[in-house]
Amino acid sequence: AEVGAVASAVLARVRGFGALDVHLAAPDVTDVMVNGDGSVWIDRGGAVEPAGITLTAGEVDQVIERMLGPVGRRVDWSAPTADARLPDGSRVHVVIPPVAVDGPTVTIRRFRARPVDLDEWCPPDVAALLGDAVRARANLLVSGATGAGKTTLLNTLAALVDPGDRVVTIEDAAELRLPLPDVVRLEARPAGLDGSGRVDVRELVRNALRMRPDRIVVGEVRSGEAFDMVQAMLTGHDGCLATVHAHRALEALVRLEGGDWGAPIALGKPTPDALGVFSAEISVDDAANVYVAVRAVDFGELASDPSNAGYRPAPVVEPPPDTTEPTDPG
Repeated sequence: AEVGAVASAVLARVRGFGALDVHLAAPDVTDVMVNGDGSVWIDRGGAVEPAGITLTAGEVDQVIERMLGPVGRRVDWSAPTADARLPDGSRVHVVIPPVAVDGPTVTIRRFRARPVDLDEWCPPDVAALLGDAVRARANLLVSGATGAGKTTLLNTLAALVDPGDRVVTIEDAAELRLPLPDVVRLEARPAGLDGSGRVDVRELVRNALRMRPDRIVVGEVRSGEAFDMVQAMLTGHDGCLATVHAHRALEALVRLEGGDWGAPIALGKPTPDALGVFSAEISVDDAANVYVAVRAVDFGELASDPSNAGYRPAPVVEPPPDTTEPTDPG
């Protein structure tokens, strides 16, 4: 047993990510974080705890190189941050000095290997409602805080799409895995060291409209692509799905409408007499048919608040327990 453990450690050092491999393969670990001092922390079941290991500066540099190199990314003094995707779909974010004051920092958000059924998210009646909404080609907007499970729920909902539909997915880092025959996956690309070559999500949304999509799925709406996505929803592209970072469904709508994201026209903030209307009379409420807030609150939250006039109630679902299956990062 001792010889086997030594052999595994050597193999991880040569082919994998060293001491991080054991945590990247653990089924209950959702995030692995390396701080500037080399200490390693993990998120297990929603609670962050020390992993009990510390990497040397050389080991951290080696891990960064092995994570970024295969996907053509790099970090240096002039470009001290980078995002990448591991072969298993896990997301990696790297920050090095001078931005990271105490030393290189690595954050890994693990990819959930096992698909999650809709019944695991919410009660049967809510699951049936959401399933019917997807099949009826309603536009769905999923909101939630960081780590709430927005992308996982989006993946679950998108899996219910008719196999005959042509689906175009757009993400900053490709995480969606749709069990559908006709899927085009697009992934944003940051600028190179010379500042050229950047392709953002907004540009990909515009290109997706030319790909004859039956449905467009946007991993997260956080910038100017909000305008293009709403325009698509309002001009015949039904069945779109997207996520937005917000704690409540109402906050998601206000954020979409009030964000200063460089849209061709100004997006006006809601007013008491015309809540949810853009200055150009384009309404998120008209575009998105169903809003799903990923957190545990009372059903019908939107309807209970008088300030939410003009918005329809939305079911609220809670993330299921993490059941990530072990993966082989090598």
